Amino acid sequence: MAERLLSKKEVNQAHLLWWLAAETNNSYERLQAPSFCSAVAKNLKKIYGDDTEGYKDALKRHLEFYNTEGTIGAVVVGIVLAMEEEKVKGHLTGDVITGIKLGLMGPIAGIGDTLIWGMIKSILMGIACNFALQGSPIALVFPPLFSILIFVVGRYTCRLGYDLGSEAVPKLLQSGTMNKLITAASILGLFMMGALSASYVTVTTPLSWTIESTGAVISIQSYLDQILPGMLQLAAVFGVYWYFTHKGQNYIKLVLLILVISIVAAFFGILG
Repeated sequence: MAERLLSKKEVNQAHLLWWLAAETNNSYERLQAPSFCSAVAKNLKKIYGDDTEGYKDALKRHLEFYNTEGTIGAVVVGIVLAMEEEKVKGHLTGDVITGIKLGLMGPIAGIGDTLIWGMIKSILMGIACNFALQGSPIALVFPPLFSILIFVVGRYTCRLGYDLGSEAVPKLLQSGTMNKLITAASILGLFMMGALSASYVTVTTPLSWTIESTGAVISIQSYLDQILPGMLQLAAVFGVYWYFTHKGQNYIKLVLLILVISIVAAFFGILG
């Protein structure tokens, strides 16, 4: 491994600054660029030393438009610091650093948004909602647990990026570890969403008919339950899924649509 200019503590400080500001200190013109630049500025000062012009150019380079996911995206912070060291040694140019940095922000955002915000957060908050509905204070544990988790993951990926340099992401993807982790989280997320839907989505119908010869009342709900328990709940969940996949993720319209259908169906005695 090539000799490094930064200590583990200094790389960790860069990650801490990125973790604190990545999703909060955004510019409408440059998005996360101010956060990224502030995270690496102190270390860039050490890397460039007495080369004031090189330091200024590096700051300008990292104030250009940038946007990615904050947790897995910490790997780019580490990669950039490693590449800036190589630039000082004459092995890279500024254009190469900018190109690799901008080229990584899209794929990293796709991985991070899927794994961190689409799966892990949904799973943990789903469990928290389950405890909250039961009145259990255990629900309070999960929001800070999520924050701790993304901090630890970000710290690891930042260190990985610095240790491996521009090879960090290819090695991470080629190992298959990330794909396996995403697949496992997807399966667990599906189980969680299915369990929560079955437990807390309630749809029944009071419709029935009476056999005149015997006076017996036949409940449609009882027949549906014999065919497949929870059939109406399942239909409601798939209806929401269909809406998202065909009509876009407009949550306000979906909520209003569910309210209208519920009121009309209850008024006419179709749903209970």
